Amino acid sequence: MQRLERYKVGHLIIVLALLITLVSSWIAAAEQQEDRRLLEDFKRGNHIALLRHALAPGVGDPENFEPDDCSTQRNLSSAGKDQAVRIGLKLKQSGILEADVYTSQWCRCLETAELLGLGTPTVLPALNSFFRDYDRKDQHTEELRNWLATQKLEKPLILVTHQVNITAFSGIFPGSGEIVLMRRGGDGLFQVTGSIRTD
Repeated sequence: MQRLERYKVGHLIIVLALLITLVSSWIAAAEQQEDRRLLEDFKRGNHIALLRHALAPGVGDPENFEPDDCSTQRNLSSAGKDQAVRIGLKLKQSGILEADVYTSQWCRCLETAELLGLGTPTVLPALNSFFRDYDRKDQHTEELRNWLATQKLEKPLILVTHQVNITAFSGIFPGSGEIVLMRRGGDGLFQVTGSIRTD
């Protein structure tokens, strides 16, 4: 009797493991399909991609932080550098071989932007972090909104920035290396179409 019970329990565990594997595979396939759809829309123009810099351990910046001195900042870890390269590869595999890339002045954003390999990044002050000066949130967000109003968005536009900036503009709290995609409507306002996790 005990042997039969052990057999039933063992059989149930195997069935559950198979079900978990099948569900996980189905979820992964659905996510990949959604990522492809989002990137196809992005390639058509009138969209922007807000990319949070890749993995950089820690929170905020040290007290001696200087924007032009990487040694005073949180920087990408080796895993973060690998992640930035993978993000670039993912975009290239979707057919995005080059883009207009703008970045925060912070070294972890600059390095992420460079490692994408999609074009020479340009520093845009409106993408600089306001984490240490949160009162500037509205000013930074308005500067970004005004700058975007002047952009034609005919080719992919990637903005490499920080969590606080992305959250203020989109309402999304992204993980490191996450891409938040937004579409510009006829009223000139941007709406989130989805996000792509890359960690």
